[in-house]
Amino acid sequence: MKPPRPPEEILRRVKRLARLDGWSVALFAGLCTLVALALGDPIGVSVGLFVTLGGALEVHGYRMLRRRDADGMRWLARSQLVVLGTIWAYGLSRLLSFDAGYVQDQVIPDARASLASMGFDLNAMLDQAGLDSANIIPLVRLFFVVLYASVLLATLLYQGGLYLYYRWRTAAVEDALAPPPVVAAPPPLPPPPGRPPGDYAI
Repeated sequence: MKPPRPPEEILRRVKRLARLDGWSVALFAGLCTLVALALGDPIGVSVGLFVTLGGALEVHGYRMLRRRDADGMRWLARSQLVVLGTIWAYGLSRLLSFDAGYVQDQVIPDARASLASMGFDLNAMLDQAGLDSANIIPLVRLFFVVLYASVLLATLLYQGGLYLYYRWRTAAVEDALAPPPVVAAPPPLPPPPGRPPGDYAI
């Protein structure tokens, strides 16, 4: 059985992970926010901003740990809840918003036109697969559900796992950042025998 890691090593690991994850989330989500803004997608912009905020909170917690402030662990844990809550709110709203009529009237015609511009015939492709535009709707719904369910599960495992990781290591990090105990000065030595106190003249 391996001995438990010392608090100082746990602190180093936490800081390394928080720096890498925090900056990765903040930069990637910030880039996605700019793309959504350029596309005129207000929901995408909102989601991107909240996820970017989560990454920024994790970076803030990392910087607090660098300043030897153990409260940074709480910021690290909260940052994961911000990202997890944002992605779950968006994913669930998308799962509940599937519109078969919109797919039939808008998505499929747009896909047919896009494929035609590239020299492909959507109807011929569906005929070869034994499908038509009517019974393709269940396949689109299945793909839709699998896509967003996978995103929700991956987010739950990753962000939820990081949240527990930070919570379970808070005590060790607090021990590593605790000020050293104050050692009392030793009492003065008693005078040699036979010499009155305070008389140290040679």
